Amino acid sequence: MKSIKLFSIAMISATVLAGCTSDKDMKDQISKVLKENPSILTEAIEKHPAEFITALQNAAKNAQESMGKVREEEEKKQLEESFNKPMVASMRSDEAVRGPKDAVITLVEYSDFECPFCSRGNETVNNLMKKYEGKIKFVYKHLPLSFHEQAMISAQYFEAIRMQNNDKAFAFHDEIFANQAKLKNGTAFLDSAAKKVGADMARLKKDLHSDAVKKRIATDVEEAGKFGMQGTPGFLLNGVPVRGAYPAEYFVTLVDELQKRGKLKI
Repeated sequence: MKSIKLFSIAMISATVLAGCTSDKDMKDQISKVLKENPSILTEAIEKHPAEFITALQNAAKNAQESMGKVREEEEKKQLEESFNKPMVASMRSDEAVRGPKDAVITLVEYSDFECPFCSRGNETVNNLMKKYEGKIKFVYKHLPLSFHEQAMISAQYFEAIRMQNNDKAFAFHDEIFANQAKLKNGTAFLDSAAKKVGADMARLKKDLHSDAVKKRIATDVEEAGKFGMQGTPGFLLNGVPVRGAYPAEYFVTLVDELQKRGKLKI
């Protein structure tokens, strides 16, 4: 048995020192040897655990850095593409909008009322609405995630209220994000929030589970998927996608870049 292991080690050494063997061939040969004699690796780890852990940590760090660079380059590529070919969200005649409908900046959000990152994203939206007041419109769309128990029903409440009054719907939106922790109380909290903003509760209950409400949310979810929005929050700033709860400063850099490229004039 010992002679087999020594032979296997010799094979690995010979493979490494062979000269013109391609990386793939070398890896295949080493993989074959280790597959046939896995104890070579386990014994080496047992004899040199500290060195193995250090090597593993270094390998993980290098892999993370490499993946980070690849991801960064891919994001840069996608960003460049979106500047030249912006993603166009559908705009319904009764869309949930804050700000002037003819504003030069359009910020669309695909959101989940129960998502803590969406609460942070809401702060960013509020900051941008103040910074570009009168020049920006905010469009709220839905992307309730399945693992958030109160996300879908909250979206349905919002839409049922929006069917009554746009301002009341956004007042409800603000109330939810200001008291997000209370969503654990379910419809009791949602009812109290709806009453607080002055919603017609009888009409709300009638519309809450209607096909119109459910279809509208489903349409938003489908659109978000088309734009690669798999998590929340997801944004489109004049067609440029932002996936995640980035600070307002990041959006400002995008606005500045759009102006430099002549695609936006404030």
